[in-house]
Amino acid sequence: MSDDEEHHEYEVVVVGGGPAGMTAALYSTRLGHDTAVVNRGGGRAAMMQEVHNLLGVTEETSGGEFLKIGQEQLEGYGCDIHRDMVTTCSRADDRIHLSGNGGSYAADRVVLATGFNDVRPDPPLPRTGRGLHYCLHCDAYMFVDESVYVMGHAESAAHVAALMLNFTDEVDLLTRGADPEWSAETDRMLDTHPIDVIHADVTGVRNGEDGWLKALEFEDGTVREYKGGFAMYGAEYNNGLARELGCDINEDGSVDVDDHGRTSVDDVYAVGDCTPGHNQVPVALGQGAKAGIDVHFQLRDFPRDPDAIEEQGPVRSEAVPGIPDALLEQAVDFHTYGE
Repeated sequence: MSDDEEHHEYEVVVVGGGPAGMTAALYSTRLGHDTAVVNRGGGRAAMMQEVHNLLGVTEETSGGEFLKIGQEQLEGYGCDIHRDMVTTCSRADDRIHLSGNGGSYAADRVVLATGFNDVRPDPPLPRTGRGLHYCLHCDAYMFVDESVYVMGHAESAAHVAALMLNFTDEVDLLTRGADPEWSAETDRMLDTHPIDVIHADVTGVRNGEDGWLKALEFEDGTVREYKGGFAMYGAEYNNGLARELGCDINEDGSVDVDDHGRTSVDDVYAVGDCTPGHNQVPVALGQGAKAGIDVHFQLRDFPRDPDAIEEQGPVRSEAVPGIPDALLEQAVDFHTYGE
């Protein structure tokens, strides 16, 4: 760390400012723990043109707007937000130390919400959110009774194409010249369902004046109209920090966690898209909440356990509440605002 970089001490540091990370920080902060979010910016949620499947949030809300409101809420409760990219981490003196491009951070508990990057097909492509999509469960509703493509040549692509038959009778599976990698059983499934498997590669994209995809051009000279579709090429998990701390990593690259977001390493949690499961905002919110609550169980001062009582004696009235002074003042201001 250079002389002009700042060092910050917290009870909890969340690395990543997406829905899962910010929710973990929201719970940790409101439950009385000095918390910071270190966020490099960007991420899958920030790229969403519209938020779908999130109760209470209208679909004209963009991912950027959704995240901005979340950040403002966190700051209102007293959580610090640092725009920085954490590049390395270690454990020393019973604390976890994180180093970023702009500063360093130490914490008793760390929550990794580092997400993953969708592997994008080679261009040409329609714009993400305007004809190119990655989450069937979030966006299939948009394509009811519309013509849809699925790009990919593995098992996942074939099964997503079949699942889209629940929403439309016009489904094309685009291998884009790659040899199919699905099983013989999956090949039989495709043969027995009304899915057109197109092997010719895509050579061009036609968009409407509104920016939405209208059609794809193929190397054999054909043009096929689509409302949109899904690219199924897998994910690249941002698991470098988890590996550096010694966390168990699954075969697909996701961070192995239990039902509360605890990794195999004490005091280290992981939530959201860097962990296994459905990669959706509502799921991420739930994971963040469960991790934040579990962090509180680990850090809260009261009730004091019997060994501590025996060593320190009964809890005196002047020792409570356990919430730090700064967060206490913030909470009092919050509750008295407008009175």
